Amino acid sequence: MKKSNYSKSVVISVSIHALFIMLLLWGADFSFDHKQSVGNTIQATMVDPAMLNQQAQQIRQQRQAAKDAEQARQDRLEKQTAVLEKQRKAEAERIRQLKEDKLTAEKATREAEKQRQLQQQQVAEAKAKADAQAKVEAKAKADAKAKAEVQAKVDAQVKADAKAKADAQAKIDAQVKAAAKAKADAKAKADAKAKADAKAKADAKAKADAKAKADAKAKADAKAKADAKVKADAKAKADVKAKADAQAKQDAALNDMFSGLEAENVQRGGAKGKHIADEVARYGTIYKQMIQQNLLVDQSLKGQQCKLTLRLSANGLVLNVSQLAGNDTLCRAAKSAVLQVSEFPMPDNPDVVKQLRVINLTVSP
Repeated sequence: MKKSNYSKSVVISVSIHALFIMLLLWGADFSFDHKQSVGNTIQATMVDPAMLNQQAQQIRQQRQAAKDAEQARQDRLEKQTAVLEKQRKAEAERIRQLKEDKLTAEKATREAEKQRQLQQQQVAEAKAKADAQAKVEAKAKADAKAKAEVQAKVDAQVKADAKAKADAQAKIDAQVKAAAKAKADAKAKADAKAKADAKAKADAKAKADAKAKADAKAKADAKAKADAKVKADAKAKADVKAKADAQAKQDAALNDMFSGLEAENVQRGGAKGKHIADEVARYGTIYKQMIQQNLLVDQSLKGQQCKLTLRLSANGLVLNVSQLAGNDTLCRAAKSAVLQVSEFPMPDNPDVVKQLRVINLTVSP
């Protein structure tokens, strides 16, 4: 109904605009100049200006009246259109509200049905959940009991393992202490032996010095006796044959004495060289023992060898240690053991010390 009224108003408005345009065209001056045939005839028309002004004024008044009438008509149409549009919107709003109320009611019905189904489902799920929970609780109790039994067994095994581990650790600690004590005892023995060797060496040197002094005194006495004998022989020149025999005997005796002294000196030089060699070998053995005490190697290296060159200072400090040949792993362990010793005992004899300044050792675990 509203749509029909609106269409009717539009048609009326268009008709009025068409009529207004026709009035404007009617009032306009549409006179045309018609070409006259060429000739000698001449027509003349007189126009009254006052009449023209009056007609123009009438046309303007008519146009203004038509314009005012059209504006009034437009205003009425706009008011009617506004009223109709307001009515149309109100009707549309009423229809929309009715539809919305219907949708709301349908939605509420669906929600109620959904809630009813949901409640039924929740009741069924709650029952199923209660049944499942009862089964889970029963299983949990059984699992807890089995777990408690297993845990008890595990705790007992852990305690047994801890006790066995503690016992093994105690044995290891005892072995470590025993090894440390044995190492300390061996070091003490080595130090005592080194001191005894040094004392024996000092005693041997004192004896050698005393013997050298006695030999020098005997030689001086022999020389003094020889000088006295020569003086006696010079004084007893009267008996030439006796003096010659005596001189010959004495010369032979002196020759025998000097030969014995030379042999003794040669023997003494050989004994000194042997003594130095023995001392070098003995200290080399001591060095090996000291290195062996600090040597930490795996059983897999048993039977392997490592040849090292040690360079020592005059007081036994390790200046350098280098590998000559042998197993690399064993040589690394041997070098570490040498550096842990750091200072080796040295004898008092400078000749032996000279031989020990650079030594070659073979280490075998």
